[in-house]
Amino acid sequence: IVLISYFYQLLVLFLCIVFQDLHFRHVLDSSILGEMKGSGVETIPRWPWFVFLAGGMGCLACSSLSHLLACHSKGFNLFFWRLDYAGISLMIVSSFFAPIYYAFFCNPNARLFYLASISVLGVLAIITLLAPSLSTPRFRPLRASLFLSMGFSGIIPAAHAVALYWGQPHIFVALGYELVMAILYATGAGFYVARIPERWKPGAFDIAGHSHQIFHVFVVLGALAHSVATLVILDFRLGSPTCAN
Repeated sequence: IVLISYFYQLLVLFLCIVFQDLHFRHVLDSSILGEMKGSGVETIPRWPWFVFLAGGMGCLACSSLSHLLACHSKGFNLFFWRLDYAGISLMIVSSFFAPIYYAFFCNPNARLFYLASISVLGVLAIITLLAPSLSTPRFRPLRASLFLSMGFSGIIPAAHAVALYWGQPHIFVALGYELVMAILYATGAGFYVARIPERWKPGAFDIAGHSHQIFHVFVVLGALAHSVATLVILDFRLGSPTCAN
């Protein structure tokens, strides 16, 4: 049952992302891109989008494996739960690449600084989370706080992008979707830390409906909101294919 539920979750995210990737392909094949190719202007690269896709799918794949195999033995339990936490960090880091790359396409120094910073922070977080001592239930709030801190560090580049492109509707629309993403992630983390609803009726939600499952639902919804925000920023960037000197 656990395996089916988590692979179903993975399938839902995959299908939704594939649908959005079709929109991405449509954008890249639009007339504006054709004009860019014909005039010799550098095209907008696709790799940041695929970094996000790989991170999201990798996170949920790690989660599925963890929930399937963690009950095998004590050694497996320690390894796969740490793998699960590393997967979450991977998804958070990969989520930064596409919006930062496209928003700061004409600001290479800021782009490099933000991407390098979140990458270093993500590596440090993964190293910390791989420590066996931090995998115990005692450090459950610490793990949630670390994930939230990584996620909310995006406030700084978001504020920078708003200042750079003040008055551009695409930026404010994308920021709205990112705000929805933050609320969804924070809500899911709240269920995870508070252990709602199983704390109210122990044993009743062991199979379905417990806080960890609710957390994953909010993670998928947050990832979808983030992907929409990224596509909005991409539309904005394709509408401004050249950078002012």
